[in-house]
Amino acid sequence: MPTPTLLRRRAGSAPRPSQPSQPPRPAGRRPRLVALDGLRIVAALLVVFHHYVGYGGGPDRGESAWTKPAWVVFPTAERFAAYTWTGVELFFVISGFVICMSSWGRSLGDFFKSRVVRLYPAYWFAVLLTTAVLVLWPIVRHPLDPQDVLLNLTMLQEPFKVGSVDAVYWTLWVEMRFYLLFALVVWKGVTYRRVVAFCLLWSVASVLVAADRAPFPDYLLMPEYSGYFIAGMAMYLMYRFGPTLLLWGIVAVSWLFSVHDVSVYSENLSGSLGRPMSAWPAVVLMTLAYLAVLALALGRLSWVRGRWLTTAGALTYPLYLLHEHIGWTGIRLLRHHLAPWPLVGVMTAGMLLAAWLVHRFVERPLSALLSRGMTRALAALREHPAEPVADPGAARTALPAPAQLPDPARLTDPARLTDQVQLTDQATAERPVLRP
Repeated sequence: MPTPTLLRRRAGSAPRPSQPSQPPRPAGRRPRLVALDGLRIVAALLVVFHHYVGYGGGPDRGESAWTKPAWVVFPTAERFAAYTWTGVELFFVISGFVICMSSWGRSLGDFFKSRVVRLYPAYWFAVLLTTAVLVLWPIVRHPLDPQDVLLNLTMLQEPFKVGSVDAVYWTLWVEMRFYLLFALVVWKGVTYRRVVAFCLLWSVASVLVAADRAPFPDYLLMPEYSGYFIAGMAMYLMYRFGPTLLLWGIVAVSWLFSVHDVSVYSENLSGSLGRPMSAWPAVVLMTLAYLAVLALALGRLSWVRGRWLTTAGALTYPLYLLHEHIGWTGIRLLRHHLAPWPLVGVMTAGMLLAAWLVHRFVERPLSALLSRGMTRALAALREHPAEPVADPGAARTALPAPAQLPDPARLTDPARLTDQVQLTDQATAERPVLRP
């Protein structure tokens, strides 16, 4: 039976259009939004809680880390944990906010570099570590074939219809398609008007594509997920320029899209969890995710402080990459030695420690190395001229030989002179006219 994460693969600044309620915040380096780091770690822990307490790998004995359905192991907590997959929705809204914020004033090359440096180092390590764990203990999930693992290192396994080393990787391909779409705005230069236009066009296109279900446009525009990213971008514009009626409208329409998304997914999840599912808890949690980022955008979370939150936010990505299949394997191995709740605590703490080690000793040094290499590559690319330059030597050899000057004696002959004038007039008439 497919996991829930697999089921989710469902069939410069220009003048603003309206005067913001407050002037734009000054340009330059902005203080770090510590509350944003806090929201990140909350989103990650919600997903971990769902996978360990609300799902456990599946309702069947062979698939579940607990060898029984999660609702049997956690009869009370599972009723809440079954819906905390909505942490992914919070991730998507945060992503729209952060990508809009971090790409302001950047070139397309810098935008590309920042995404590669941010995503790949920890991901490469997670792919290899998860594969190693599944090879040693193929008790909950089996490892992929070597060629499929190698393709996973590109993060492009989904378009090739190859399984992921860990099921949570499906969200990375959703993120990459968002980056691809938003790169069009970065290419032109990120401004208030362009981001608003992008949000409106993506919303309208998502509705049209969802109505007709055209395969490729549906795959590219992602109408199931577009509302989260669009809302996040609109919320960042609220944070930077102040709320307007247009931005409120964009967020409201995106929320309505999201209500439909989580309602449909809750129905599809019933089979994987082995019990009926209601849509309203997922709608409530998804709405809380919207309200949390909205509170950040409106300055209601400016009181949040603490350097530990910045550290916790840095652990979010490696924690997300590592926790599912490795965590399930650990639960299966230790389930006879610890009671369920202590085991959940131990596995969560272990995954947090592993995330810190990956961040400190893999992600940071490898990201710095990759960033330097890409910076040099982009600099070399900028040094090359945009238009091809002809070889001067080849140009000289390609020039026609100069016309031979007439004999001075021939010029004094009237008959010869008349012939020469006629030949010149004929050559002039036959020469093509060049437009200025």
